[in-house]
Amino acid sequence: MSRVLLRGAQVITMAPHRPDAERADVLIDGDTIAAVGEGLDGAGAEIVDVPDRIILPGLVNAHLHTWQTALRGTGVDWTLADYLGRVHGSAAPRYRPEDMRIGTLAGALSQLDRGTTTVGDWCHNTLTPDHTDAALDGLAASGIRGVFLYGTPYSAAYPLSEVDRLRGGPLIGIGMAVRGPQLSTPDAAVADFRAAAERGLVVSMHQSGGEPGPGWEAVRSAGMLSPATNVVHGAGLTEGWLKTLVDAGASVTCTPENELGQGHGSPVTPHLLRLGAAPSLGTDTDAVTPADVLSAARIALACGRHHDHREAAGPFSLQATVTAKQALAWATVEGARALGLADRVGRLEPGLQADLVVLDIAGPNPIAAALYADDVEAVMVAGRWRKRDHVLLGVDHDAVRTHLRESASHLLPHLAGR
Repeated sequence: MSRVLLRGAQVITMAPHRPDAERADVLIDGDTIAAVGEGLDGAGAEIVDVPDRIILPGLVNAHLHTWQTALRGTGVDWTLADYLGRVHGSAAPRYRPEDMRIGTLAGALSQLDRGTTTVGDWCHNTLTPDHTDAALDGLAASGIRGVFLYGTPYSAAYPLSEVDRLRGGPLIGIGMAVRGPQLSTPDAAVADFRAAAERGLVVSMHQSGGEPGPGWEAVRSAGMLSPATNVVHGAGLTEGWLKTLVDAGASVTCTPENELGQGHGSPVTPHLLRLGAAPSLGTDTDAVTPADVLSAARIALACGRHHDHREAAGPFSLQATVTAKQALAWATVEGARALGLADRVGRLEPGLQADLVVLDIAGPNPIAAALYADDVEAVMVAGRWRKRDHVLLGVDHDAVRTHLRESASHLLPHLAGR
């Protein structure tokens, strides 16, 4: 397999035993990181000089509905009620399999272009098996790493036979996107958690819209909370419930711009930090918010600091207790953990997958430069370049744009109230 030596960059490994940033080389052997350090031997490797660049682990968007990409920007002024009524009530039932495929493909490519190498693709418009297969095909065709979180329309029962039918691929895993304890009967919630545990799958659910319902207590009493549990938003959960989740090793994925703008509730980031935990991050839906994980990290960071200022004895806090490095960890390490991939991605360490981003920027504070970067020069997934010299590789851009426009033309008339 091919070997590549990236030489001379400022490297942010996100590994706990290494500096925040260091001048180093990164040696890649096939799909794996072989070494990180100064003066690495590049014998037999393609040498890529990257001075005045920053290399960091590929970003992880832990919660995104890529199937909605054709509706990009249509809901910028929508409340949560608008979104649910117009997208799920009116447009979603009109989706064709080809709409699912192009939306998922275009959404995943957009993520790669922004430096996201792994996505938790929460697909809950699986009207038929053909719709499901089309979405899964679009995700795999993009070249991104992902967990395809199979869900159903809000009014449909959850068919385990479909979960068992699905097969991922070298880069795509399968998980379960369920209605969850807040939106299910207690018996149904426990059954969904048990089914995921029996299959060894991540089980992900939305939680917002008030205090925890009785389904949560049923799941806790059944002993079903675990590191494979992923709660999206978490709004409405009490401090006690968040501690229960943290103690069980569960993850909470915040989508801060969407949560603040649409009305899910305030991001729970400050409460997690107080418990010694941390969020993963998502951008939720292109229909409403930008698909940029670094923007989500910056907003989540600002929320954490705002909480500090609000709780301070004086007019503002005299110390920033939440750091830029923590925000980068939410977009890398924590995202990998939320999707059950912490042993594969999220850090640049020997033995892990060669998923990384090259930023066309450098500076005296590489952490800050990376967090505020807007120029992704290159992206690698599993040792293969997916973006190089600012251009996505192997993509027929004209065809993708044409098919996405056709899908939008079909769907937009069905957005009631537009």
